[in-house]
Amino acid sequence: MSKQYTIFDDNLKLFDSMMEDMRNAKRNIFLETFRFGKDAMGEKFRLILLQKAKEGIEIRLLLDAWGTGRDLSFFQELIDLGVDVRLYRKVTLTKGRLAKNHCRNHRKFLIIDSEIAYMGSANITAYSLSWRELNLRTTDHSIIKIFRRSFRDSFRNYNKYNFPFVASYKTYHLRDWTFIQDYPDAYRQRVKDRYERMIHSAKKEVIVETPYFLPGHMLRKELMDAAKRGVDVKVLVPYHSDVRVVDILRRHYLGMLYEAGVKFYFYVPGNLHAKSLMIDGECFSISSANFDYRSFRYQYEIALIGSEPSILKQLKIHHEYTMENSKGFDYESWKQRPGFDKIIEYILFPFRYLM
Repeated sequence: MSKQYTIFDDNLKLFDSMMEDMRNAKRNIFLETFRFGKDAMGEKFRLILLQKAKEGIEIRLLLDAWGTGRDLSFFQELIDLGVDVRLYRKVTLTKGRLAKNHCRNHRKFLIIDSEIAYMGSANITAYSLSWRELNLRTTDHSIIKIFRRSFRDSFRNYNKYNFPFVASYKTYHLRDWTFIQDYPDAYRQRVKDRYERMIHSAKKEVIVETPYFLPGHMLRKELMDAAKRGVDVKVLVPYHSDVRVVDILRRHYLGMLYEAGVKFYFYVPGNLHAKSLMIDGECFSISSANFDYRSFRYQYEIALIGSEPSILKQLKIHHEYTMENSKGFDYESWKQRPGFDKIIEYILFPFRYLM
């Protein structure tokens, strides 16, 4: 593969590319992910890692205990061969620490030999093979260097409730790129704040793509204000996500946003798990963060923001395909939805910060 920046939205092609690059690793493989499935796809990755470990390749895995599970027996052969497998933040039922369980490491990286890196939305699981994702493969050494720093800092401090301030919260600026690291905070949320500024600056078009759409007050305001000033605001979400309760709760927001001019596209063929933002066809974000309270408040996330023409071209094709396979929002049906549905939305509304 010769492209310096390649977008993957098909998980099967993504995983094939990842595994091929891993097989060709000469020095090291660093993997950070929320969910590493103990299933058929996870087994394929595990076997490649096992072979590379036998070859003496340095391998480090940073997995989230909520997404992957705290049982490491699936990785025991790797551990026995010297692979450093670390779990971020084991789930605990200890009194006074329940809320901290929501603090998760949701970042997703694969870095190979400091030559190739992947980042984006996809976990390593078989059940998500048919999902529509958004992931970037890059051979840009300057960007990979930043990714390595982020992984190194997270890996070093994996067992602390809060990653150190400098390590987890630092924003890197490089040429036309901005790389944002976010960490749990109820008040300072850098990815969200940057998105608000990007939407505020939009002149022609805003495209939001997310599996879970539960925007806070300021994000809603920026989207509505943009639509009212004539910006073409589009929100791309799955018709049915894998978290049904979020689909129910998001209905609460649809009417007010639609009335302000925001357009919704509901992807029909399957689950849309991609996470992107594009402004005026000139600036983009590819991220691990969902457009919801949970990502911005409780999770360690990353976002790569830039204006690279080759990525913008691929994103345009990606978004066009998503919209072509989506159906629009039926405002009249929304207004006439049953009272029972409204009651469920009302009951769930106080819990929006955890979703």
